[in-house]
Amino acid sequence: MTVRRCLPWPNKCLRTAAEPVDEITDEIRSIWDDMIDTMEAMPGVGLAANQIGVLKRLAVVDASEDRGRAVRMANPEILHASVKLRSHDEASPNLPGVHAEIERPRAVTVRFIGADGAIREQDFVGLWATSVQHQIDHLNGKMYFDHLSKTKRDILLRRAKKLKG
Repeated sequence: MTVRRCLPWPNKCLRTAAEPVDEITDEIRSIWDDMIDTMEAMPGVGLAANQIGVLKRLAVVDASEDRGRAVRMANPEILHASVKLRSHDEASPNLPGVHAEIERPRAVTVRFIGADGAIREQDFVGLWATSVQHQIDHLNGKMYFDHLSKTKRDILLRRAKKLKG
């Protein structure tokens, strides 16, 4: 079990779009394993590779109640998003101690390369959908608080800075 350190905000990796993955190799599988260990240690419902300093388009998501059902994704992209929105209190281990209510589509259809190297399309609903969208934002160099108004974002970042000391 390898739990990796989540980079502290405002590390440049968190604002950098990750590079596409060409194929699923043992190295990629190892990164996914570390990401799942890191996600479970937080505990969280998802993790993107650039959160741990790996600039590859890799994400893991596990919003199951019993855990152990992580979906491993390379190059995830949203093909379809529901019109109906869902609010959820989002946070990030890269900016501990703060969180914000974010509205996102309630359901998404995502295309990605799975652990077996095959291209898959999968529907995600509820917390699964929120987490997938949150991870794709990370892979694009965005943070959840980028969905807030400038005023709310500034307040959140000031509060985080104060907590840091």
